Amino acid sequence: MPDIEAHITGTVWKIECQVGDSISEGDSVVILESMKMEMPVEAEDDGTVKEILCEEGQSVKEGDTLVVLE
Repeated sequence: MPDIEAHITGTVWKIECQVGDSISEGDSVVILESMKMEMPVEAEDDGTVKEILCEEGQSVKEGDTLVVLE
C-alpha cells in the first residue's frame, strides 16, 4: 500500500487523522501550509493509518512521507 507523501514543500499545519483510522481515497489526512495557503494532502488509496511520520509545525519537503497506510 503506498504511503501518503507531501506534494509540496511547506509546514504541517494540521493532522486530520489518527493511528487506526480508516481512510478512503480522497480523504484529507494532513493540511500543509505553504506561502500562506492551506493545501490538503489526500489519500490516493483506501487503508488504515498505521503510522504518522510528521508533527504539526514540522517543515516537510516535497516527497516526504507523512502517513503510512496498511
